[in-house]
Amino acid sequence: MKSKRVFIVADHGLAIVYFLQTEVVPTLLDAGVEVIFLTDDGLLDKIKQRFDRPGLFIEGLRLPQTRQYFQTTHNSGQWWLDFFRRAGPSKRMNLETVDNYVKWVKTEAPPKRKAIFPFVQAALWVLRNSRTARQSLINQQHRYTPQIYTDLFQKYQPNLVVASTAGWRLDRYILRESRTHNVRNAAIVLGWDNPSSHALPGARIDNISCWSEAQKQELILGADWQPEQINIGGIPSYDGYFHKRWLMPRDEYYRLHNLDPQRKLLGYACSFVTYSPNIQNVEALAGMVARNELSQPCQLLVRLHPNHFTTVKRWSSEREQMRKLVEQYPHVHLVEPVPIGGELGYYSGEDMPEKSSMMAHSDVFLTVYSTMVVEASIHQSPVVSVVIDSPTGWPGEYSLPLSKIGQWPTHSRFRQTQAGRVATNPRQLKENIELYLQNPQIDRVAQQRFVQQECTFTDGSAG
Repeated sequence: MKSKRVFIVADHGLAIVYFLQTEVVPTLLDAGVEVIFLTDDGLLDKIKQRFDRPGLFIEGLRLPQTRQYFQTTHNSGQWWLDFFRRAGPSKRMNLETVDNYVKWVKTEAPPKRKAIFPFVQAALWVLRNSRTARQSLINQQHRYTPQIYTDLFQKYQPNLVVASTAGWRLDRYILRESRTHNVRNAAIVLGWDNPSSHALPGARIDNISCWSEAQKQELILGADWQPEQINIGGIPSYDGYFHKRWLMPRDEYYRLHNLDPQRKLLGYACSFVTYSPNIQNVEALAGMVARNELSQPCQLLVRLHPNHFTTVKRWSSEREQMRKLVEQYPHVHLVEPVPIGGELGYYSGEDMPEKSSMMAHSDVFLTVYSTMVVEASIHQSPVVSVVIDSPTGWPGEYSLPLSKIGQWPTHSRFRQTQAGRVATNPRQLKENIELYLQNPQIDRVAQQRFVQQECTFTDGSAG
């Protein structure tokens, strides 16, 4: 009898963690399912060396070809379809995230595009109020199906194609192509905020697996998924956190970063850099630590965001600001994420021991409503979301004051569960840190409820 075969599409570094560094792919292989894993062509040898086993085949995802197709074949038409897909979910969903996306696009639009925005807003009103219009948009996307993977479909004849997004990235092309070969397809939700920030699917998709009931409702209310299409599967990438698989001993982690074992550790993870600088948050923290303003001696460990390592000038400039700040202030240290290689950048499975250990060993963990508020809560570390407004924003670019983002869907759930504290100014920041230094377990019960709500499976069994 012929084995079942599944294409798994991983066009993101964290997708490699989700599928290969959990029990997802091993469970399929143990059940006799053959897995054809498609990922960045530059990583094929590395993936084969690390994960090779019978029944697992590694193929290139051909990202340069997909990107070239997008750029050279009716680029404007494809761009607008993708814009309306992301900006046009149903008004039944909390639209704070997508509304800010629309403002960002409008602010940075060239003059001709900006001139037609009244018509764009009218089209968005129709999409947000009409399921028929949304379904028509999804169908229209299939006009752009370049048949880049025909030879792989013919070679392997898969029974199912599973992508790491619902066609929200370049994986949309293989999801669309699967329909032309009469192969069922499915998607997983990789990121905490994906259903609320990416909206409609980029292809017609049969099924999707998400983290939680909260995400399921976003998929139903915002993007018209039917309940029977949705599986609540938890988040396999976090199984290693629940099992403490990646956790380094405290003394080993302290030695790695030259930390002082006699000082409390404040861990800060940069986040939300697309919309706002983080330097003002870090300067406030570094000043408190350097001037010994807290009741207990502390040290600060700052983790840069993967976007800090792109070619976007404002983000790379902040990276250099952070490096200089660390040199100037005592007891302030820096963590730079580890790149996976190829085109997948700095969202890397190589980084899981670093991330896990930073969160676990921080006496107080701080960030800007990052997904790491969930991850740090799994590690039972007190969490403060630092949302001090930048005095400058991103000059010449669209910026959003951090104090204005509390109602975004994921941010709102963190606040409503009271799993952590929020600081909008240096005074609140100091008060919250002092509170947690004196009573680190004060919000522990709320944290546990938050983790259960967002992850569903908290025993490490999601994979």
